[in-house]
Amino acid sequence: MEVVEESKLRPRPPLNAVPKIEETDSKYKELILTLPKEERARPFTLRKYQGFWCSEPHLLGVLAMQEVFKPRYDDVIVASALKSGATWLKALTFTIMHRDKYTFSNHPLLKLNPHDCVPILEHHYATQDEKYLETLPSPRVLGTHLPYSILPDSTRTSNCPIVYICRETKDVFVSFYHMMTRFEWMEEPPSFTENFELFCEGRFPYGPVWEHVLEYYAKSLCSCEKVLFLRYEEMLKDPINGVVRLANFIGCPFTKEEMKNGLVETIVDFCSFNKLKNFDVNKKRVGDLINSCFFRKAVVGDWQNYMTTEMANKLDEITKEKLCDSSFTY
Repeated sequence: MEVVEESKLRPRPPLNAVPKIEETDSKYKELILTLPKEERARPFTLRKYQGFWCSEPHLLGVLAMQEVFKPRYDDVIVASALKSGATWLKALTFTIMHRDKYTFSNHPLLKLNPHDCVPILEHHYATQDEKYLETLPSPRVLGTHLPYSILPDSTRTSNCPIVYICRETKDVFVSFYHMMTRFEWMEEPPSFTENFELFCEGRFPYGPVWEHVLEYYAKSLCSCEKVLFLRYEEMLKDPINGVVRLANFIGCPFTKEEMKNGLVETIVDFCSFNKLKNFDVNKKRVGDLINSCFFRKAVVGDWQNYMTTEMANKLDEITKEKLCDSSFTY
């Protein structure tokens, strides 16, 4: 691989750069203040918008994005509910897409977190940093946690592919809880039990998680060329096959020579959880967050170390009920 021009990527705006709703003069403020409100969730108050719960400040970005975002024909969108494997999937997708641009010894992932290499669209719109997205050279890999139905019409009607990853709900919740406790700027750590009850009620950022998953799953069934639906557990079990599927879907298939030379295995290793976690950049603070908050164990079934049997059974029953009318199962 040859090195091309220096990357134009840069660290994401910090969370505290998102304006508080009461302090903004945004034209969306009046609408947001009329939406159903959930104050128990932390770190931000949630508002229910088009059937899903979003943080108040990020709703400013969601509404702006819905109105003005225009995807390029060669964009690739990486989507997921929170704590479902997006960090790993972003690293893989970015590396596959740009494998001809960078050597592994001078790769952007050595200097930037995956969420910087693949910017979260609604966050950049919420922080009024959306112009940065236009400076990125094509083809862009862009991220979102938005449900499919809340994506801008321009994205849903475009030809740009969407790669979605889902994860077992009990592990999603435990991973989310631990991330919240690692936000040093939170005055009061969230209660595991209180957050569990909110999660079960669907009062979770970009939740309910079941509806989030089902929207992308349904779209992947009727438009398999539009949405690639991946399962976190299957990707962990067979990352080689997952990476080949991913590359084919985004229009960057591996050549016979690349396969023979072990490039797939090299990418899988370079983007592995342990490698990413131990890059120096992912131990550093960026704005109001330490990048290590995006990395923990990356194992299947870690929920067993934190949930009581009663909690696990309750969430399993809710999940079963939510999915009963679909062909999807975890």
